This record gives sequence, structure tokens and C-alpha cells, in this order.
Amino acid sequence: MTIRYKPDWPETQRRLTALWHGERLDRPCINLRAPQPLDEPLPVPPPANDEARWLDPGHVIPSALNAVRGTWWGGETIPGYHLMANWVNCLGGTPRFSPETIWFETRPVAFTQPSPFRHDPDNPWTRKYLNLIAALCQAAGRDDFFVAAAAGLPANDLLSMVMGTEAFLFALNDHPDWMREAILAGARDRLALVTALAEFKRRCGHALTNGMTGWMPFWAPEPVSGFQSDVSCMLSPAMFDRFVVPEMELASAAGGAIWYHLDGGDALQHLPRLLSLPFLRVLQYTPAPCEPPNGPAHVEMYKRAQAAGKIVHIELPPPNIEPLVRELDPARLMLQAWCSSRAEGEQLLDRMVRWTAANTWKGR
Repeated sequence: MTIRYKPDWPETQRRLTALWHGERLDRPCINLRAPQPLDEPLPVPPPANDEARWLDPGHVIPSALNAVRGTWWGGETIPGYHLMANWVNCLGGTPRFSPETIWFETRPVAFTQPSPFRHDPDNPWTRKYLNLIAALCQAAGRDDFFVAAAAGLPANDLLSMVMGTEAFLFALNDHPDWMREAILAGARDRLALVTALAEFKRRCGHALTNGMTGWMPFWAPEPVSGFQSDVSCMLSPAMFDRFVVPEMELASAAGGAIWYHLDGGDALQHLPRLLSLPFLRVLQYTPAPCEPPNGPAHVEMYKRAQAAGKIVHIELPPPNIEPLVRELDPARLMLQAWCSSRAEGEQLLDRMVRWTAANTWKGR
């Protein structure tokens, strides 16, 4: 298969498949992007309001096409577009829109009643989202670029937002059985939604349905799905095991391997448990604002994850790439960076080959 905005897609697939199987090549995989000039950018009508900014195809689609066409997709980058609009599918919550993001209204809960945090496929927000997905699939054609996998929160994080973080945490202690079942019920609904959206894209004629191309693009030769628990920074390891791991197990049973976003140093307490999970294949770490950026400061944590057989997916500034290529296992390393130009990106790829040749990793 060829992809219009990724003419070297067969080579990209070969390298990402080698990464998945732990095979060392001449350099690690890297998701490397750079801006490139557009001869004739599409006009983008201003959104009528903040809701339209995220859901109106008339505004979103030309913005998406300009972004795809105005990007050099270097290295093992997956050409695609991430629609944050899937956040409107929020298990019965009410989305609220701003220029920067989509958030949710909080709602009270009656713990004597069944969980209200369920997905209704006929709700108006889902209908608006499907209309947007259909328009993006039409713009992407059969295989011009990936229409990103539906970006959205797992049930544990979503419930913490629609309940309010404080109410969510108190409920974990005061109504643990109710909360565990509410999280799992919401998770089942989310998984059914993901399956329905993938089938909807196929019915729209879009062929590129394999691979996770959301806010952190990653492709594998077998099913893989993204997962996170940002609220886990406030959970003990025992609570993480009771309320988060079962949802991960459910996601893995339905969707294969797990790519996990670990958010900040307060969540590192769960690293031993995460590394013990056989279905967790990729670990991505985002340092908290008070921590050093991704790079040499976190190399021991990356080594620990690789020693457990995990791929580490690291978004970082280009100056921090060299020490990681020299120190880490290149066979289990996925880097991600932005460059200022295609020329800078191509030079970086050449340097990575030299740095990898000097790598002395022996599984230490």
C-alpha cells in the first residue's frame, strides 16, 4: 500500500514492525515532523463559536488539510490528523468548549442508583462527531492520510472529570464497589464506541484503519490501543490495582496490546505494576512542568522500562536526542520530535545512524 503523504510507507512499516519485534536496525525509529510551505493553502472560515471550532466541518476540514499538506512526515511518522472532538463522547457528560480545549460539566451522583456514566450512541454530540468524521474521511480519501483513531479518555479519567476530582476520590473510598463497576461499565461502552467508529470509517471508504494515530502517533503490525490514568497520580498502588488495572485488562482483551501514557513524576509510583503487565507493550512518559524535559534526566527510568521488555516512546527536543540514541536500546526506542525544516530533519536522521553505530547497548 502507498500513502499519498508518506511515499516511503512500506519502509516505514518495515522499521515499525522491526521495533515491535525488538529487532535492531541502523537507527531507532523516530516520529519526525517539520513544517513545509504550502503553495495554495485552503481558506479556513472562522468558526461561528467555540463549539464550531471543534465540530464544524466547514472550519475543521480545511484546517486539517492545511496541517497535513503543510507537514513533512519524516522518519517513521504516520501522516494523520488528530480530532480532539471525540471528547464530546463523554459517557453522558455535558461538554463545554473553549478556544483551547473541550472540558466537561460536573454532575452529582446518586450511589443508590445504577451508574449514569454510560454512552448513548444516539446522543446529539455523537451525531455531530460522526458528521465530522465522515467529512474528514471524504477529505482523506481511501489512503491519502490516516484519519486518526478516536482520541478520548478511558473511563477512569473521564469519570474523575465529569464527577469532579474531589468527588471521584471520595467515592473511591466511600463507594468502592459502585465505582469499580461504574468504571468498568463506562469502559465497555467506550470500547463499543471505538469499534463502531472504526467500522464507520470503513463504511465511509477510508482504508487506513490499522494503527493508533491519535495525539501520540504510533503504528504496530497488530492491534494496539492507547490508555492512560492521569488521575492515578492521586491513587495509591492498591487503588490503582483495584480501579485502573481492571479497565486496562478489559481494554487489552478487546483491543490487543496497550500503549500507555504515564503523566508526571507523581504517577511513577505505579511504574513497577505497569512494567509487570504483559499486554503493556509501549510506555510513553510526559514529565510534569516542574521536572526536566524528556531526555538524559530520565534515562534510568527508560532503561528500567526497556529492561522489562517495553518499548519507550519519548517526545523530546532535538538537542536531547543524541544521548538517548547512544545510551538506550535502539531496538526498543521510539522517539518523537519537531524540526524547524525538512533539511534539519534529514540531517538529524543521518546523525542518528552514526550515533547508533557507536551505541554499545548489551542489555545492561
